[in-house]
Amino acid sequence: MDIEPKEIKNVRKATLLSIIPGLGQFYNKQNFKGIIFLLIFILFMIELGMFGIRALYNLITLGSVPGVDHSLFLLIEGTLQLIITLIFIGFYILNLYDANRVAKQWNLGESVNISTKAILKNMVDKGFPYLFTMPAYIVMTFVIIFPVLVTLFMAFTNYDFYHIPPANLIDWVGFKNFFNIFFLSAYRDTFMSVFSWTIIWTLCATTLQIVVGVFTAIVANQSFIKGKRLFGVIFLLPWAVPAFITIMSFSNMFNDSIGAINSQVIPLLNHLPFVDIGAISWKTDPFWTKVALISIQGWLGFPYIYVMVTGVLQAIPGELYEAARIDGASAMARFRKITLPMILFVTAPVFITQYTFNFNNFSIIYLFNEGGPGSVGGGAGSTDILISWIYKLTTGTSPQYALAAAVTLIISAIVITVSMIAFKKTNAFGNEEMM
Repeated sequence: MDIEPKEIKNVRKATLLSIIPGLGQFYNKQNFKGIIFLLIFILFMIELGMFGIRALYNLITLGSVPGVDHSLFLLIEGTLQLIITLIFIGFYILNLYDANRVAKQWNLGESVNISTKAILKNMVDKGFPYLFTMPAYIVMTFVIIFPVLVTLFMAFTNYDFYHIPPANLIDWVGFKNFFNIFFLSAYRDTFMSVFSWTIIWTLCATTLQIVVGVFTAIVANQSFIKGKRLFGVIFLLPWAVPAFITIMSFSNMFNDSIGAINSQVIPLLNHLPFVDIGAISWKTDPFWTKVALISIQGWLGFPYIYVMVTGVLQAIPGELYEAARIDGASAMARFRKITLPMILFVTAPVFITQYTFNFNNFSIIYLFNEGGPGSVGGGAGSTDILISWIYKLTTGTSPQYALAAAVTLIISAIVITVSMIAFKKTNAFGNEEMM
């Protein structure tokens, strides 16, 4: 670190000079930092002049000549330029703050790093966490934020079957797509039908797999149970087999006419006293299709819960149960007062993510019966959830890309809001401080 005699600097002048990044740093005698800041500024100005201004303008207009301007490409390029511009604005604010702060250090008589070696050493010593995480933030910006912004902007356009570039231009339409979803009867009825089933599906399927997973883990971990490893292997089988194969197998098993459920399982059950079940329309009756889907997801999802809860149960001290027995607590009381709170204490965040996962569980809905049977309008089948409806909106004969983007934003808002509320209510991440 360089120790310089006290020198008075004009803080206002240092800040004003930094209107052109780097000049304020030169004024503060930090020449190396000034060169870097000025170089970044010059590179951005060159990029802005050669590409950026045109890209931002095209983002606003989305093109003006059909057949020549490709509105979708212009939207993507403009979004990318917008991100670059926002990053530069952040850098520009940092530049002003740095010049102001260092000038104040001079006036207070504090040591100031002015040589290249001292600046680099200070950057490594104090800025290592930022240097280490910066690449991850940059990648996250262009891999996550960039696609999200494109989807966000697309939701405010009329990008559909009738406006496919470059033959036709895309136009900004504001909140029209959201208005149509909630107020246009054709889409409103479809959205409410699909949304209500999505909620029912999420709650029932996820709760079923959690209940089954917790139940099997508790039973398998009882002291009087023999062959626990064998049970563990059996319970893990649904998880070991790829879900794609399992779903397709169940789809064949639930076939109305030749499936194993109707042709073998139900006739076998009918041999029991007081049992008389006819063939069930598993894939042609919406109600029974929904029952089948929830049951299959319970089967597919419980092994993960089983494994996780088993680990929690093995970590609970046996002395707690022994003390409870001495106090006369029943098995149910021990479960309510010891087992269940400990399970929820550790696994609450994972349980919440299971609900959010099933809210967007596309594979089972589409692979089992392609969202059928029947239709509820708007291209959605009677068992489509929001995510599978989006798929159909974008791959059907008359794709509605903008509408699908709007529904995607609605899904994101719902999942994020519910997850945040659930995490807050359960104090999911605050539990770490209590352990």
